[in-house]
Parts: sequence; C-alpha cells; structure tokens
Amino acid sequence: MDTTLLAVNGTLMRGLELNPNLLAVGATFVREAFTAPNYRMWSINDRHPAMIRVNHGGSAIAVEVWAVPQPSITTILLQEPPGLCIGKVLLSDGEELLGVLGEPVICEGQREITDWGNWRNYIFSINQNKT
Repeated sequence: MDTTLLAVNGTLMRGLELNPNLLAVGATFVREAFTAPNYRMWSINDRHPAMIRVNHGGSAIAVEVWAVPQPSITTILLQEPPGLCIGKVLLSDGEELLGVLGEPVICEGQREITDWGNWRNYIFSINQNKT
C-alpha cells in the first residue's frame, strides 16, 4: 500500500492523546524532525496546538514524521479538532511534506507557545505549574 509522509506537531505525536488515531490506520513512525524556522505555534485552550507558517518571526518547531497509508489521510484529518487542516510543511533539511497546520482564525486570542519549541515542552511546563 502506498503511504504519504505526514508531519505532526501536537496530540498526534507518540504517546499523546490522539496518537491512537494514527496507529489505528496503520501509520508508522519514521523520524523526529524540525521545521524550517518559518513557523509559529499557539496553544488552543491548552487542548492542542496550532502551527502556522509565517514570513517573519518564525522558529523551528519539533515535529514527528509518520508514514500514513494514503487512503487514511482523510480519516486522520476528520478526527482532528476543528480548525486544524492538512497543508505543506517545510522541514529544516529542505524537504516539503504534508503536515497538520492550524487555520489562523483559531489562534486569535490564544496563547502563543512558539518559544517552547514544541507541544511536549509546553504541556510539561503547564503541568509543572499545576503542582
């Protein structure tokens, strides 16, 4: 079966809340990577992140690359929270592949978390503040 590489940056990552959605369709983990330094990330109500490509003020964001059976890309997208979509993501090595991005409108009024570098670091920081 043909697969498509998909860059994920939040709850689809290994061990996180929606990772079973990838596993259920037979997706396999390929590698960890970083985006080119052209992205910003927001926490959407501390439930999931939204990453957006920008022209200025971006950073490299940690992602995971997964091989997803092609017919399952739609299944994955339909299970994502509202406001997330599939688009092209540029990695630090120049490779461009499909990835999960946020619609800019869902970031309005949300906390920017770009400086944390990835969703795991941000979640760790808020969990530390709860104790």
